[in-house]
Amino acid sequence: MVSSCENYVEDEFQALVEDCDPNTSFINQVNPIIENNCVSCHNGNQFPDLRTYNGVSTNSEIVMQQIVNRTMPIGGSLTNEEINLITCWIENGSPNN
Repeated sequence: MVSSCENYVEDEFQALVEDCDPNTSFINQVNPIIENNCVSCHNGNQFPDLRTYNGVSTNSEIVMQQIVNRTMPIGGSLTNEEINLITCWIENGSPNN
């Protein structure tokens, strides 16, 4: 049997999307995760700049790819719950809520 990490990541991502809460909030749920795990590096000195809603929403596909593939943040992956919250927010159109 042959398997790949890519298929595992896709399967894991699909499971996250299926359990998506349409009411995920940027202000109350997503932004605190970004502030605590991303902004120390992505603060305007390193692309993408994730200090603001506009920065996060404009770069949401990059953010999602990096967190689902568990390549960011450096030093350790987000929890499944954190990945799920950010993914749901992006899948729901990245609302400014």
